[in-house]
Amino acid sequence: MITMEDIIREGHPSLRKVAEEVAMPPSEEDKEILGSLLEYVKNSQDPETAQKYGLRTGIGLAAPQIDVLKRMLAVHVTDPKGNLYSYALFNPKIVSHSVEKSYLTSGEGCLSVDRHVPGYVPRYARITVKGIDIDGNPVKVRLKGMPAIVFQHELDHLNGIMFYDHINNENPMSPIPDATPVDR
Repeated sequence: MITMEDIIREGHPSLRKVAEEVAMPPSEEDKEILGSLLEYVKNSQDPETAQKYGLRTGIGLAAPQIDVLKRMLAVHVTDPKGNLYSYALFNPKIVSHSVEKSYLTSGEGCLSVDRHVPGYVPRYARITVKGIDIDGNPVKVRLKGMPAIVFQHELDHLNGIMFYDHINNENPMSPIPDATPVDR
C-alpha cells in the first residue's frame, strides 16, 4: 500500500524526467504498481483510512510521483453531476483536445507539493484520452471539466511537468482569456 512516505516531493529529480512507455502486455510488477496508484487515491478519499495511515487526500496520482519513471496514472474523481471517473491506465495520452481552455477556480494542488501555490493553471476544456487498463484492454474516454483537468495534471507528471509551470508568474490570478472557470 502506498503511503505519503512513498510519494516524492518537489525538488526530487524524478519529477522532472519524462517517463518511459510501459511494455505491453504489462508485467505483474507493473500491474501491481498501477493498481496501487488507484488504491492510494481511493484510500485517501476514505476519511477513516486516510486518518489511520496519514494520507493526504488526492484525486490523481502518477507513477513518477512514487519514483517509478513509467507512463502510468490513476484518477478517481467525481464530476459535479456525481459521475465517477475512476481509471488506472498504462501509456495514457491525449488523442484530441478542444481549442477552448478551462481552469480550476481554486487553483491546483499536488501530493508532491507540500505548499500552497496560488494561481490559475490553463488546461484544455475537453480532452479525449486513450490508454490501456490494468487487464490490457484499450480504453478511450472523453472528459470535460474537473475530470479533464485532473487527467491533464497527471499526464503532465509523465512528462516531467509540474502544475505551477503553467501559472503566469507575473500575475498568477489573472483571468485566462476565453477560458471556462471550473469549480471543484
